[in-house]
Amino acid sequence: MSTLLRTAVNLVAPTTELANVVATAQPALDHAPAEAVIEWAAEQFGDRFCVTSSMADGVVAHIASRVAPGVDVVFLDTGLHFPQTLRVREAVAETMPVRVLSIRPLQTVGQQDGEHGPRLFERDPDACCALRKVEPLERALSGYDAWAAGVRRGETAARANVREVEYDAGRNKVKLAPLALWTDADVAAYIERYDVPVNELFSQGYGSIGCWPCTRKVRPGEDPRAGRWAAFDKTECGLHL
Repeated sequence: MSTLLRTAVNLVAPTTELANVVATAQPALDHAPAEAVIEWAAEQFGDRFCVTSSMADGVVAHIASRVAPGVDVVFLDTGLHFPQTLRVREAVAETMPVRVLSIRPLQTVGQQDGEHGPRLFERDPDACCALRKVEPLERALSGYDAWAAGVRRGETAARANVREVEYDAGRNKVKLAPLALWTDADVAAYIERYDVPVNELFSQGYGSIGCWPCTRKVRPGEDPRAGRWAAFDKTECGLHL
């Protein structure tokens, strides 16, 4: 870690409020390498830091495994994932020195159908995401002070101003985006260099991968995320808003 980053770490006392932790660290971590961002979080928060992954690929988990072996990797197992996504999860768990935690919703898909009616994702995708993604994440993060996600500025307009470290006021957490400035080419190069597991659906015409009912292949010329919630005016599941 650079002297500047070590200074940022040393200035933060364990009892400092999380918002102040972020304010102190941001100048050093803006535009810092992904490895340095995760290393800072691991040193600062120890086992109260986790990584989240959608298992579209294993990039963030792999970076974390290199600089913070044994780190928790949280995966939201919605019960509606493609089999290919679950295979990436298994590959990450089997090949990297991390602890993969699969967090499930409070209800199975069948129980949700019984209470809210079948195929809620077709009628009210926001409600479905809230039940199967947002609530499980809130529950999963309750034991952590900081979490890292693989969001990147170039993915959507809503993510255009993402910084490497931010204060997640809604959850009172430190939120990290180690890949904030990475391009698609950067991700591809990392995957090739380290032979990182990647969802095979990308090679089959999918540009962005979520739950199978709300994900389709993209057409030539479409934005990579055009296949997510294609029938709705919706671009985010709610995890990063």
